[in-house]
Amino acid sequence: MAQEQQPERSMTARVGRDKQRYGPNGDRLVAGVVPLSPDGTQVLLIQSSARKGWVLPKGGWETDETQPEAACREAWEEAGIVCKVEKDLGEIEEKRSETQIKKNGAFAPRALYRFYEVKVNEERESWPEKHKRNRQWMSYAMAKDQLRDRPELLEALERSGITKSR
Repeated sequence: MAQEQQPERSMTARVGRDKQRYGPNGDRLVAGVVPLSPDGTQVLLIQSSARKGWVLPKGGWETDETQPEAACREAWEEAGIVCKVEKDLGEIEEKRSETQIKKNGAFAPRALYRFYEVKVNEERESWPEKHKRNRQWMSYAMAKDQLRDRPELLEALERSGITKSR
């Protein structure tokens, strides 16, 4: 049986928005992942770089990649995981107010998210954003509490197949 070939991972995170995709209403198109443990009882969250707290790995979908590729690239850059898309969780509209999405005194464009449930094939010790992000496996209840101020991320978690009884 042939072994699946993994692409070489860059140790440099992409920056800037020159390749950023936007929707017909000017929304920034964002791809993200809900990384579940093999038994489906835990989700991997990362520390937000913009504010305190924990979030799901996500970022801009760029013109040189598919949306699932963008989601997996963001998972690598932000969480140091190599993953495989298992399920498309669909689009989720921005739910934050204009003041909540304000960045450095200027308004950022609203986002239109697409999340994917992913299988984590590997967790690497070093990754592009390790210097500014921690990662932590959490139960559904713990993750739900951490994501309470980010309704679009909480909706992605709710759409996933994570075990919700614990």
